[in-house]
Amino acid sequence: MRSSLARLSGAALVGLCALAGGPAVAQQFNSDNYLSKPHGVATLIVTTGQQSQTWMTTVSLFPNWELTAAAYLFNDDEDRTTGDGHSTSFYAKWMLHENKEKTGGFAVKFGGGMKPSYVIDGTAFSSASKTYWTNAPLTLPFLDNRLSWDFMPGASVTRDEDNAWAFTYSTRLAWYPMSPKLALVGEVYGAEGEADLTPEYKAGLRWEPNAYANIALTYGNTFDNTPGGSRLEIGVMLFTPPFACIGPCR
Repeated sequence: MRSSLARLSGAALVGLCALAGGPAVAQQFNSDNYLSKPHGVATLIVTTGQQSQTWMTTVSLFPNWELTAAAYLFNDDEDRTTGDGHSTSFYAKWMLHENKEKTGGFAVKFGGGMKPSYVIDGTAFSSASKTYWTNAPLTLPFLDNRLSWDFMPGASVTRDEDNAWAFTYSTRLAWYPMSPKLALVGEVYGAEGEADLTPEYKAGLRWEPNAYANIALTYGNTFDNTPGGSRLEIGVMLFTPPFACIGPCR
């Protein structure tokens, strides 16, 4: 009964966001926006949930660039007391364009290793660090920035016994109904190709109390209710003042 209510709540939030300012940050969401943090800012992200735990650090050493290192622990079945593997990820993000209002733009990302929710079906978790990928986040603002839409197409290849290619996709809507500090966020993501990812959704609330912290609570599941697919997750995102610069901080 509880799992049914959780699934319905998650689906309702996705639907609400589909009907509905600033760009939403990634945190435990698979989708990302175009934005690179200001030059010199460092970011620490910690998430924990039923499926995975994440530790991630991002630094903006150069203007319009972010460099990220992350570590993940997996739990992909209904037995939440046992672990199913781990992975690491290293990647870069380059912000190519930002509009005058600083509410939308375009970027490219590339790296190795995959987030837990994007380890593709048919590829073992131990192979996640053998996966190389690229994607292109695009952010479009609507309704005087009360609604922000991210669209992120991409591709990946996993170098194992046989190379497994995939087209990856992810889209996310963030709605700020009353305040820029509180958002309803929903996303859908998956992958198709030689390896595929069963389409999944994730939805939740994100609170942005100040310029240095974000807190999010989300629920996600596969659309076909795969056993072990449902998961609750909470994440904290902390930002520093500019200090980590190569050259003078701008």
